[in-house]
Amino acid sequence: MRMFKHIIFFVLLTNTIFGQEWAGLSGSFLRMGITARSIAMGGGFTAEKDHGFSSFYNPAFASFLLRKQLGFSFSNLSLDRRLAATSFATALPPTAGIGVAWVNAGVTNIQGRNSAGEKTVEMQTGENAFMFTFAQRIKPWFSVGVNIKILQHQLPINEELKGSGIGFDIGFLIKSGRTTTFGIMIQDLSSNYQWNTSEYYAQGRQYKDAFPTIYRAGARFLFKDLILATDLGLITDHETFSGLLPRIGAEYTYRDIYFFRGGYGNGRVAFGWGLDYSLLNDHDSNIDYSFSMDWASQTAHTLSYAFNF
Repeated sequence: MRMFKHIIFFVLLTNTIFGQEWAGLSGSFLRMGITARSIAMGGGFTAEKDHGFSSFYNPAFASFLLRKQLGFSFSNLSLDRRLAATSFATALPPTAGIGVAWVNAGVTNIQGRNSAGEKTVEMQTGENAFMFTFAQRIKPWFSVGVNIKILQHQLPINEELKGSGIGFDIGFLIKSGRTTTFGIMIQDLSSNYQWNTSEYYAQGRQYKDAFPTIYRAGARFLFKDLILATDLGLITDHETFSGLLPRIGAEYTYRDIYFFRGGYGNGRVAFGWGLDYSLLNDHDSNIDYSFSMDWASQTAHTLSYAFNF
């Protein structure tokens, strides 16, 4: 028990020290967590398959799919922010898997004002990531996967200023039996936004906003009705080490269909619940909810649905 308290203290202290240094860098919407289940369990899913979004945290999972997956998720964030995602993935026999996903984040109803402080038009800003996944099993217990991302960012400046770019994720997965899985992930390898402001400003120019790259290693353990998922990320801005990202969470299964979760990660404490039910076939649907709160007391409610067929 004392060891567990020491681990929790170390996780909280590490995130407090390093969290502010990298949270404001480009691409933060892809580091917040997508689904209710993953957020409730701290987001440490490098070695855990998520409901309906198997390839987001580690693309190597796509090659281990037994059924097609369709997922939807929506987060209602504080300060009028939103985060939504849609995903589809399927096995590609005999040993591969593919997937596509769309992640959108933004703010609407931003009240514009002129230099005199008078109201003008309402504006909005948003970011999008279109992801394409391919995974291949090298061995029955070992898989490699890649996410290719097409990235877009729109700002409400002079009607609309756009940035765009591409990025990559590379994941590795080792399934050592039924109860233990290990994963390695390189997230946002060379991901960036390319901007050109020369058309909007007299001193405008072309420049690049690079996403921080995260090197993650994680594990998943199953103890009867309890799943423990954890990972540790090393964050770099391509020149210097920016921080550590420890994440840990647990899920308890009750009567095979009810799930209770809690965790800490991405600078947030979270908890949630889930339900596994039969819509068209046995155990083909999952609905999940999570509530999370970060160090600045910003809260979020996330609702996700996954369908397997």
